[in-house]
Amino acid sequence: MLITDIKRVIEQVSRDKNIEFNVLLKTLEEAIGSAARKKFGNKIDIEIQYNEDSGELEAFQFMEIVGKVEDPAFQIGLKEARKLDPECEIGDSLGIKMDPTTFGRIAAQSAKQVIIQKLKIAERSSVYHSFADRKGEIINGIIQRVTRNEIIVNLGSAEALLAKKEQIPGEIYRRGDRIRALVLKVLEESRGPQIELSRTHPGFLIALFKTEVPEIAEGIVKIVAAAREAGSRGKIAVMSTDPDIDPVGACVGVKGNRVQSIVQELKNEKIDIIPWHVDLAKFVCNALAPADISRVIIDENSHGMEVVVPDESLAIAIGRNGQNVRLASKLTGWRLDVFSESRYNESIKKGYDSLMNLSDMTEPLADTLIKSGYFSADDLARTTVEELAEAARISEADAGQLITQAEKEVAEAAIAAKTAPDENKETGETPEATEKETAQTPVDEETENPADENAEKPEATVAEDPAENQAGADNHQNNDKIE
Repeated sequence: MLITDIKRVIEQVSRDKNIEFNVLLKTLEEAIGSAARKKFGNKIDIEIQYNEDSGELEAFQFMEIVGKVEDPAFQIGLKEARKLDPECEIGDSLGIKMDPTTFGRIAAQSAKQVIIQKLKIAERSSVYHSFADRKGEIINGIIQRVTRNEIIVNLGSAEALLAKKEQIPGEIYRRGDRIRALVLKVLEESRGPQIELSRTHPGFLIALFKTEVPEIAEGIVKIVAAAREAGSRGKIAVMSTDPDIDPVGACVGVKGNRVQSIVQELKNEKIDIIPWHVDLAKFVCNALAPADISRVIIDENSHGMEVVVPDESLAIAIGRNGQNVRLASKLTGWRLDVFSESRYNESIKKGYDSLMNLSDMTEPLADTLIKSGYFSADDLARTTVEELAEAARISEADAGQLITQAEKEVAEAAIAAKTAPDENKETGETPEATEKETAQTPVDEETENPADENAEKPEATVAEDPAENQAGADNHQNNDKIE
């Protein structure tokens, strides 16, 4: 008998430390075995076993059965061995129960140290796995410490970190306050699991809606995508699997009670709830609401869209400091270029004029090229002979000639642009911010999966002249469900 009543002890520690019984048992067996080998040497064959009938841990030394004993520390004679096991033979290995008093005080102390060390490791592992399973969920905690760059949150069995960049701008945090946040990352480190929280991630917005809207929790309404500029504005795109359930209405709630509770949690962050649509062009129109949209031109090669709006709707589509188009770009996962109709029509005319400047160009040929997707000399200069010949149904010789002329036209236009006087410098004016807004969506922008954490925010840029490489016709293309 090595350790008595071990079952009761393990069960108590298992409850207190939230560690599985078998993990604790294995830890004890390894610790006692390690202590025994330290006392008797590594050559000794010792095995620690748990006796389920007696609820005790027992130590056995396995010795070789020989005809003549030469090393009594590792061998046992056949006659003595058969007193313990009548069926044993020479060459067998016989397990002999050890007297616990042979371990001594030093071995017992060593076993205690190993047990404590292994218990700490097991406890850290248990905490890690319990929180790793909660990644992407909302968790409640109490603020324990506030520093310049981070907040330490007490979660009960562990501490978590809320970094400055994951805090909603303008929020005031005080020690002792309760806080809700998204479990963003759970890292397993030697000193214990490191749990990172976030209140700015789009996943936090998604998780809040799952908490407040039963239809989302039940899977009737689904959040397809989410985008945020934390503390200012957010957008979510929703769809319903039940045609009788309005996904937007379900998220808003009666008199807005559901969405208002989320707005309050996010310190009055404005939230746009948008119906998702399988037609990508219609989805973009919804994402840019309340702006009116004239047409959407999709370029799948560049993963971008040109959105043309009435002149009076341009400021609404872009939003304050470009926020509306940035969020729409994040939400849809596409680069969005927003143009006013007047500037867009001007760009189309400039592209057509650049085609007509080519020496071999005729109006019928220009119309054919435009129908084939070539709207300017720049488009021709960037294509290949084979592609142009096939698209415009002309010979490769004619296609090569057109490309050469287009390259010359583009080069001359670039030289002219460099040598032309800067009108803005002369007049002291700056390009208007309402002429074009471009929103670039970073690759792998995370929506439903809060595991994607480091995607950069898209930046909006203002340009004086719209791009000259897209059609003026509507292009509504179907798109599979956005993941």
